[in-house]
Formats: sequence, structure tokens, C-alpha cells
Amino acid sequence: MSIAAGVRRLTGRGPELPARLDALREAVEATEGRLDPDLLARAGSLLERAEGRLALAGDHTVVALAGATGSGKSSLFNALAGSTLSQVGVRRPTTSSTTAAAWGEADEVLAWLEVPQRHQVGGDPGRLGGLVLLDLPDHDSTEVAHHVEVDRLVEVVDLLVFVLDPQKYADAAIHHRYLAPLSTHRDVMMVVLNHVDEVPPERRRDLDRDLARLLDADGLTGVPRLQTSALTGEGVDHLRDVLAERVAATRAAAARLSADVSAVAARMAEANGSADARSAEIGKAHRTELVGALAESAGVPTVVRAVERSMVRRGSMRTGWPVLAWRARLRPDPLRRLHLDRLPGRGSGSGSDVDRAPDRTSLPAAGRVERARAETAVRRVADVVGEPLAPAWQRSVRRASLSRADDLEDALDRAVAGTDLGVDRVPLWWRLARLLQLVLVVALLAGAVWLGLLALVDFVAIPIPDPPETEGIPVPTLLLVVGLAGGWALAVLSRVVNGWVARARGRKARRRLEESVAEVADRLVLAPIGAEVEAYARARRALEVAAAR
Repeated sequence: MSIAAGVRRLTGRGPELPARLDALREAVEATEGRLDPDLLARAGSLLERAEGRLALAGDHTVVALAGATGSGKSSLFNALAGSTLSQVGVRRPTTSSTTAAAWGEADEVLAWLEVPQRHQVGGDPGRLGGLVLLDLPDHDSTEVAHHVEVDRLVEVVDLLVFVLDPQKYADAAIHHRYLAPLSTHRDVMMVVLNHVDEVPPERRRDLDRDLARLLDADGLTGVPRLQTSALTGEGVDHLRDVLAERVAATRAAAARLSADVSAVAARMAEANGSADARSAEIGKAHRTELVGALAESAGVPTVVRAVERSMVRRGSMRTGWPVLAWRARLRPDPLRRLHLDRLPGRGSGSGSDVDRAPDRTSLPAAGRVERARAETAVRRVADVVGEPLAPAWQRSVRRASLSRADDLEDALDRAVAGTDLGVDRVPLWWRLARLLQLVLVVALLAGAVWLGLLALVDFVAIPIPDPPETEGIPVPTLLLVVGLAGGWALAVLSRVVNGWVARARGRKARRRLEESVAEVADRLVLAPIGAEVEAYARARRALEVAAAR
């Protein structure tokens, strides 16, 4: 893991450059397939190049001094820092924990590195501003924890400086156990031969050549080599200059990368547009128009008319004059012909979710006029949403609005089939009217039978008493007239009321059908459009962060 990534994990925010690179990466992901592919490829190349650069942890350069006991590593650390910060000695081990010196603010980096012993180098940091120098535990320590600490930090530093002693630089144990395993880090490594004040000047060149030979054998060919003396200060300024060059290179690379990010982000922002995403919202009127057009395409008007006729038919069978009501059964149920005479989910399925409704309708396919109106409504919504956006996003929104067009017809049919039309609910007054019709039929039959018997008795001349009367009207005649006239009058009244009930049920069915159609519109048309608007908003926010300097 790079130091920059570690800082982001620790603090929840990143240094300026890593944060802007993250924003640029998010913008590339959000605009994939929308903006110019060449522009996105350039941004992707920049991000790929930046991956290696992020190990520099923003503007900080982390340098670690490593070495064995007695190599003068801590003395060199103190010399570079300009004060005694690390313990110096010859006992094993002298350095038992990592010590840090920072030229400038570096608390976040050191917190992630888990280096508790830290010191701020006073005064003007000058060319070393941004340098974090670590004095690692001695490599030849017998403590396992020390080895773990060294291995952990070696993996994340920007430059590893291995300090050798002229008396032990050729020790096979040092090369086999420490230097050779570090060959994988040779690009970020240098070797310092310390204590050169103990070596006669005429022997130093030969010593350097011999050290180069040994390093070649370790797989560290080409690793820079310096000679220093922490005691006399010889070579320390040269080492400080080398570190300053590394810090300057870090700053220059970061500045160049920052400029490249700004340039690419600015070009992407120009192509992306700067309209407020809220201006691309779908208005209620346009959604209503879309739902209405899709409802017509789905055959909702046909279903509503079928509901009204079916309710009239069912009402006639239940409230009509029983003598003639049977004729209504001879007429086919309009809903049955459309396979809509059952509650959704009854039979092979369950529930009323329009996405899982197992039943299908037998509605006729939408005509050219209905399909054209639906397509126009979809295009109008896409155009309204895309109007404030850049041309690239306008095309993207239009594509999104049609991305589920192949599923639309089938989904609408299933939505209609899965809607409870409310026709199976029997009004209470139907039951009362049916009961009253049965009573009137009984009265009619009783009066007719009674009058028939009276006629028969009169025909055979059998003397019987006259039937009772009410207001001078014989009861049998009254029963016949009341049963006949009452049943007919109730049937006429019921037919009028049934018309009102049918229209009310039709309106309720229309609302439910339009709600089901609206769910399909939201899922297959508006949701893809909304996803594009959200992608645009994400890209716009990310590019604002990426372009900031």
C-alpha cells in the first residue's frame, strides 16, 4: 500500500493530489461511454501513470536509514537533522525503535507509518522541506519485533539508504542476509559507506570499487554509493544535497502531475458541461403525459370500457328482473374475452406484483397511432431532461430512455394483467336488490297461482268465499300487480344505478391501471434516464474536485 493510500485510510481524506486523482477516476467511470473515447483514454493513461507516483505521499519524501549496529547510522541521522535526536553507541542493538525527523508538517504521514518518536526540525526547512527521515532499528538486532518493523517500513519508503561500516562492509553475513534480499528495491535505494575518516584517503577509491563489486554480486548494480563521516561531517553535505534533489524531484513530479490532472479535468469538464443536474429533473406534467401515452398503448381505455360493460352485465344478472335476468348470462363477459376476469395471481401464480404476475391478457396489439404517441412521449421526456445538458449527455439520455424499449410492451401487458380491477367486489345493494327481486317474484307467482285457482274453481262452479281485499283490490290481484310492476320498476332503477356503479368502477380501474403503468414507466424509462442524470451529476462534482488546484 502506498503512503498516500495509508493516509487516506487513517484520516478519511487524502492529500490534495491523491484526492484529485480519485475524483478524476470517478469522473472517468461516470462518463464511460458518454464522452469522447480518446479523451477518456488520455485520462485513463494519466491515472495509470499516477499510480506509481502516489507512493510519494503527496508532497512528502520518506527516506529511511538502515544498517547494522556500529555502522554510524544514528550518528549520520543526527548529522543530517542537525541535532542529537537518535541514541548513538556501539552496544547491540543501539537503535531499538524507529525515530523520525521531519522538515515541515508530516504528522499524518508519520501517524500512518506508526512512528511514535518524531521530531520537527526547526528553522527554515529550505530545500529539504517535505523530507521525512527515518532511523530504522538495527538490522542485526536479535529482536524479532525489530525485524518486523524494518521489513514493514522498507516496503513503503521512497528512498532506502543502507549505511555500512568500512570495517564490516565486506562481511558476507551483511550481504547475504540484508543487502541481497533488498535487490528488489534497488531503484529506490542507495548505499552510504560511513566512518570514512577512519580510512586513509588513498584507500578510499579502492574501497569504493570493492564495494561496487560486492553490490553487483548482491544484484544491486548501479545503486548510488556515497562516502561520509558523521564525526567530521565529510560527505554529509553531499548526502544532504542528494536528499534535496530527491525532494525536489518529488515536488516537480507532483507539480507536473497536478498540472496534467487539471488539464485533463478541464477538457473533460468542457465536454461534460456545467449545467445544474436539478435543471434536468423530470416534471410532473411530462411524467403524466408519458404515463398517459403508455397507458393508451397498453390498451387501458379498452380495459376500462370492458370493466364498465362487465359491471353492467354482472349488475343485470344480480339486480335485474329474475324472469328476464337470465338473458344477461348469454352475453359473454367482456373481461373474460380479454383474460382479465380473474384476480391477479389467482391460479398459477400468487400476489399482485406486476413484475411477477403470471397471467397475460388477450388485448389487441397497440395500433400505429398509439405506438407513435408512446414513442413521442418517451422522446419528449428524454429531450426535456437532456436539454440543459451537453450534447454528449443529451445523446446518452436519449439512448437510456430507449434502452429497455424491447421489454416495454411485454411489461405493460403484464402490468395490466397483474392489476386488481376491483370487479369481483359485490356491492351490498346488489344483495339487497336481489333479495327484494326474489320477494317480488314470489309475490308475482303467489298472485298468479291464486288467481289461477280462483278461475279454475269458478269454472267448475264450486262455491268458495271471495278472496280478501285491500282497499277494494283483491289480494291475489294486488300480489300479481305488485310483483310484476315492482320487479320491472326495480330492474329499471337498478339498471340506472348499475350504470353509475360501472362508471365509478371504471374510473377506479383506470387509476389502478395507470398506477401499474406508471411503475413500468418509472422502471423501464424514467429510471434509466435518472441513472444518466445521476451519472452526470457525479461526473460534474468529481471534475470540480479534480480540476481544482
